[in-house]
Amino acid sequence: MKLAPVAERLAGNRFILNEEESHIVVNQVVAKATGTADRIIAVCPAQVYSKAADGTVQAEYAACMECGTCFAVASPGALSWSYPAGGYGVQFRDG
Repeated sequence: MKLAPVAERLAGNRFILNEEESHIVVNQVVAKATGTADRIIAVCPAQVYSKAADGTVQAEYAACMECGTCFAVASPGALSWSYPAGGYGVQFRDG
């Protein structure tokens, strides 16, 4: 059985956004000083992170697949990441 491309498989997922609170907060000072910024941008499969012209890291948390990869590679204190509050976040669909 051949699987569809990743982007096509993920397109069926549903994201319920908590517009009042992000579950991702980047400590810009620590992220810049430790190289965390480049690591989390490189490893995120959903491409949630990007770097602005001033070097700060932007996080588009609405697209987060909640895998925790960014948190695993971040230096201590550089990233606050948790699962979204109950009822929010990604809902994976099969098919």
